Amino acid sequence: MKLPSSMNHGTALLWKRRALSSLSTTRRGLPKPKMSDNGTTSRGKVLTIDNMNPTVKKVEYAVRGPIVQRAVELEKELSEGMKKPFAEVIKANIGDAQAMGQQPITFFRQVLALCSYPELLSDSTFPEDAKSRACRILNSCGGNSMGAYSASQGIDSVRQDVARFIERRDGGVPCDPDNVYLTTGASDGIVTMLKLLVCGEGATRTGVMISIPQYPLYSAALAELGAVQINYYLNEEKCWSLDIGELQRSLDEARLHCNPRALCIINPGNPTGQVQSRECIEDVIRFAAKERLFLMADEVYQDNVYAEGCQFHSFKKVLFEMGPEYSETVELASFHSTSKCYMGECGFRGGYMEIINMDNDVKDQLTKLLSVRLCSPVPGQALMDLVVNPPQPGEPSYERFIKERTATLSALAEKARLTEQVLNTVEGIRCNPVQGAMYSFPRITIPEKAIQEAKKLGQQPDMFYCMKMLEETGICLVPGSGFGQKEGTYHFRMTILPPTDKLKILLNNVKEFHQRVQASQRVYVEGF
Repeated sequence: MKLPSSMNHGTALLWKRRALSSLSTTRRGLPKPKMSDNGTTSRGKVLTIDNMNPTVKKVEYAVRGPIVQRAVELEKELSEGMKKPFAEVIKANIGDAQAMGQQPITFFRQVLALCSYPELLSDSTFPEDAKSRACRILNSCGGNSMGAYSASQGIDSVRQDVARFIERRDGGVPCDPDNVYLTTGASDGIVTMLKLLVCGEGATRTGVMISIPQYPLYSAALAELGAVQINYYLNEEKCWSLDIGELQRSLDEARLHCNPRALCIINPGNPTGQVQSRECIEDVIRFAAKERLFLMADEVYQDNVYAEGCQFHSFKKVLFEMGPEYSETVELASFHSTSKCYMGECGFRGGYMEIINMDNDVKDQLTKLLSVRLCSPVPGQALMDLVVNPPQPGEPSYERFIKERTATLSALAEKARLTEQVLNTVEGIRCNPVQGAMYSFPRITIPEKAIQEAKKLGQQPDMFYCMKMLEETGICLVPGSGFGQKEGTYHFRMTILPPTDKLKILLNNVKEFHQRVQASQRVYVEGF
């Protein structure tokens, strides 16, 4: 393309652009515009399923998967007057306590109301200890407003309160507030730590050991980060206990194709509800030290322990009581949340993580990574402060707080016992004791004909089972295949959170559905 010699530079560029724009898109090497039905041209999408981030397509999260989507549709159909074999959908798929009717702790909501609308501080209906907590939190916020950003690591006074809580919980083991990070629920801290750990390619790619059954956050995060998921199986025959021999088998096999760097433990367990013994925790710490693994302790259910003889032991406390050989070398991140226990404040997204023995240079990188998201939600930080610094004896709100806390935990303990008792009366269902947390993960026998029907539909048998149960009973459970399970076994996860009267209905419906399945040795498949 020869330009006239008399043109200046600016005119020449303009001339080139006009000439290029007159060429067809094909000659310019661009995709040919698509023709719409009315004859006009339409652009293709820049982002398509074929060119999007491939790791995102590998992410699965069973807790909010297809069964839950269908449950929402059924609720809508019921509201529109469609006839169903049930009057309501009962969602027992997720640990969302307040969605299932659990009442919030009065003191927590009073302080949050005061922080959100400080004019209420002059209202005499609020107790003085709630007002003093609110003033302390507001004085720690920029501009004395909960609407201001906090420091990326979290509000200083809240991290100090978290550190004091950890010291009390662990019998005086010191906690440095500088090792405490306030997070958007525990999930945020877990994913952040995994981001720091993942590196390498091919056989050097980071592997992370997770329990099977597992909470799908872990498998989803590892898929998104392109890390290698290393499965170790809990022992269902021994109440979902953790066996060091199984950890060793899993690790040895994984080292043939990746670089295992971290070991994740959920205690009390989700979805399995087991509570690890102190001896087991000591064994895990020794194993992590011997194999040079970074320990991640998910302890969000630490107040949810129900079974006689069971007790929560924090990994940090056990680590320090094992002496300097371990307490000064083993790298540990532990996580807690406002979403579980007796609080059930899932929507506020409050949480913290404490790090132990982290390399100082890595710690700087952690702070940098957290600063990218500016800060965790300040109302969640305020709520975390109340969880770790609740009303004390002698304060106006103490008796009501203890009464509400005790009632919530007692109700959960009773529902844990009820769930185990009822499910174990059903032939073809076997339920381990719900020692802690908020879930039951019973093993179910599925007739061979149903298994074959599921395979024809390209579904896992327990997905088929749970979907059919939803359609017939309105009970929304999550198939065990979404959490992982040993080959040839089938399970479902259900929460113990519904109110007792509704839980009894749920359990009875599950019982009757399973009895129909067992009696007929087949599952009808109309509508699938």
